[in-house]
Order: sequence, then C-alpha cells, then structure tokens
Amino acid sequence: MKTLDVSVVTPDGPVLEDQFDMVSCKAENGELGVLPGHIPMVAPLSISSVRLKQDDNDSVSLAVNGGFLEVRPDKVTILAQSAEKPAEIDVQRAEEAKKRAERRLQSQQDNVDFQRAELALKRAMNRLDVAR
Repeated sequence: MKTLDVSVVTPDGPVLEDQFDMVSCKAENGELGVLPGHIPMVAPLSISSVRLKQDDNDSVSLAVNGGFLEVRPDKVTILAQSAEKPAEIDVQRAEEAKKRAERRLQSQQDNVDFQRAELALKRAMNRLDVAR
C-alpha cells in the first residue's frame, strides 16, 4: 500500500518525519483528509489537532498552533507555529493557561485584548484535547 511522507516542522525545527497512510487536520475552511495521490494544494491550518494514521488502527495526534499544510501526491508538509506530541504537553500548564484565558474573557475590562485571550483559550483547549 502506498503511504505519504509526512514532515511536521516548526521554527524550532522538525517535530516529526515519518510515513503515514492518512493525514487528517482542520484547515481554516473545514476538515481535510489526505490520502496518497491527493491533488497538490496549500491550506492555512486552524489551531487544532492533526491526526496521522498508520497501518489499520495506529495513529499519532499532534497539537498544532496554526500554520500551513502543503500537499503533494506523495508528501505532506505541515509548517506550524508550534506542534506538540501528547507526551510533550504539560497538562498542568495548559490547564492554568485555560483558566487565565477564561478569566480574561469574563473580566469585562476595557484593557483586555479579547482576540488574544480567545486564541490563548483555543490553544490551551487544543493541547488538553490532544494530551488526553
């Protein structure tokens, strides 16, 4: 069976390089599933998890903080602001970030940057989902 070469890269360097049967992720315009032979494309990614399927039921999840997905027929490259494997996620730190962001969003203060707080909340919740 054909596979996809998958590279996940951040400004800090490569996070993962391996072969997978399928890549599933959330682009800004909806869910994407990529199989070998997919048409070439580039799509902006949302703050979400990326699921990489290997064999029949073996899969890897990554918490991805935005970026881009580049698809070629035999290769998928994900260029992300950050990408973390479940074992690398500090759950306590993510819980604290989630609580901080929720407090900011509820505070009703004029000096709070609500868009920034919302993004922080999304990142924290995504990290917690992937870690669990």
